Amino acid sequence: MRADVLPGVLADDMVRQIRAWLPTAGIDPRVEVEFRGEDEEQKAAQAFLQKAFGVALFLMAIILVTQFNSFYSAFLILSAVIMSTVGVMLGLLIVGQPFGIVMSGIGVIALAGIVVNNNIVLIDTFDRLRKQASSPLDAILMTGAQRLRPVLLTTVTTVLGLLPMVLQINIDFVTREISQGAPSTQWWVQLSTAIVAGLTFATVLTLVITPSALMLRENFIARRQARKK
Repeated sequence: MRADVLPGVLADDMVRQIRAWLPTAGIDPRVEVEFRGEDEEQKAAQAFLQKAFGVALFLMAIILVTQFNSFYSAFLILSAVIMSTVGVMLGLLIVGQPFGIVMSGIGVIALAGIVVNNNIVLIDTFDRLRKQASSPLDAILMTGAQRLRPVLLTTVTTVLGLLPMVLQINIDFVTREISQGAPSTQWWVQLSTAIVAGLTFATVLTLVITPSALMLRENFIARRQARKK
């Protein structure tokens, strides 16, 4: 049996409605119902992207632990990646786009690389300045002053570069026409929105939460040393 959905209706929503309706339909229990087509492809893509994201986080964790020689720094960086997905969800809600398994999932994986890079730059600078500064607070303030511009430049250039795709703006260089909402632009909206919203949200985390977490660690170390004395 084959069926299609009306324009503007998500196949996933219809599948959920049908799954909820099947137990009340009075169908013989011996009859097995299996959804194929787009639902099957969506589940396969979801399983692949989940494995890819998990493998990426695992490899990042190994590299970060070996380079920073600190489980806390590695955990702090990876937690920023996880929390950046909150910004992805908020961005999709704002523009009224569903979370597409393929395009939004690829956007989250691409976003992870940028978020990790910003946090690595910040934490590495703090570790270097911590040896020179008179106190952890001074080191954090100097780190924020030195790395504010690089982090903001990365965010602003990436957001401005992807903004035309978020707004579905299409530029035809042959006819010199600018259009909005062309069919060719709709394919990239979810991916670009995931990166733009997630990176904007993650930048706030990088500049506020990460320094606060570093100061929390320094306070914990200072208290533990004070108890030993």
